[in-house]
Amino acid sequence: MAHHPNQTATASKSVCSSYAGHSVCFSSANHPFYHSPNPTLVDGISDPILTVAGPIIAYWSLSLFFHYLDCSDWKWLEKYRIHESVEVRSKNLVTKAQVIWAVIFQQVVQTALGIFWLSDEGHADTVLEMHRLTGLLAPVLTRIGGTHRLAEVTYAVYWWIIPTVQLLFAMFAIDTWQYFLHRAMHVNKWLYRQFHSWHHRLYVPYAYGALYNHPVEGFLLDSLGAAIAETVTRMTPRQALLLFVISTLKTVDDHCGYKLPFDPLQIISSNNADYHDIHHQVCFRSVIGIKSNFSQPFFIHWDTILGTRMSRQEFEARKRRN
Repeated sequence: MAHHPNQTATASKSVCSSYAGHSVCFSSANHPFYHSPNPTLVDGISDPILTVAGPIIAYWSLSLFFHYLDCSDWKWLEKYRIHESVEVRSKNLVTKAQVIWAVIFQQVVQTALGIFWLSDEGHADTVLEMHRLTGLLAPVLTRIGGTHRLAEVTYAVYWWIIPTVQLLFAMFAIDTWQYFLHRAMHVNKWLYRQFHSWHHRLYVPYAYGALYNHPVEGFLLDSLGAAIAETVTRMTPRQALLLFVISTLKTVDDHCGYKLPFDPLQIISSNNADYHDIHHQVCFRSVIGIKSNFSQPFFIHWDTILGTRMSRQEFEARKRRN
């Protein structure tokens, strides 16, 4: 059991407690580089509002970067393009203006959901939370003779292990939600015709078309899925900001139209622009890319486990045979 015989508070709060005969002290001034003790990350903007705005800023920033590449005449880029520029103009069934307005509408809905869903309940008392965690860890460490390292272990678990697990599980939750809903929209013909066929009007994807969806699909697949992942993992608005920005950047990058060996978002996962591009291909009767590669936006485990993965090599081999 934890005992709190003395608590001292200064400008930076410090609390010491005794566990199994060992004194453990935590200070609010002792935190990792990524944590800000300030009430808000940006002065004058609440964290929930920043969490809603962050993904939209990330979306258009990265999209405009790839649009700049699309409009450039740099010859060295040609070898990295998945499709020739003329294919975008000739094969896509929707204008760029229609894409932009559809994306803006989805982001308006996304913003409204975020404002409703996210709450600003103030910041947790990290010192007291670490002491509560210490009380849970103390019996375990006592059994293995590690009580003398209780403060170090608690600090590592609280500031690094728990946030990392939350982020990874939230990614897994988003991947799971999107895989099965995405696949259902291809298996069920009515769902495909009514909703998901919108997205596949972009036979040749490009960056700012990443969120070109039917409004119903956009709400269910992207916005609601992310909100559920944030809630299940009990993230703070700042953690959710990181998750949503990474997810947004990954989604834009997956539709960018370039296979870039120096792109970190394409290096960290096999689920990249080339992988997702196969899913948009329907030009050959027996090369059914559209029935493969449902995973998005992070990893490809569900495609691998459930047999819906198609590599570029497989796609090209079937293309040559037909």
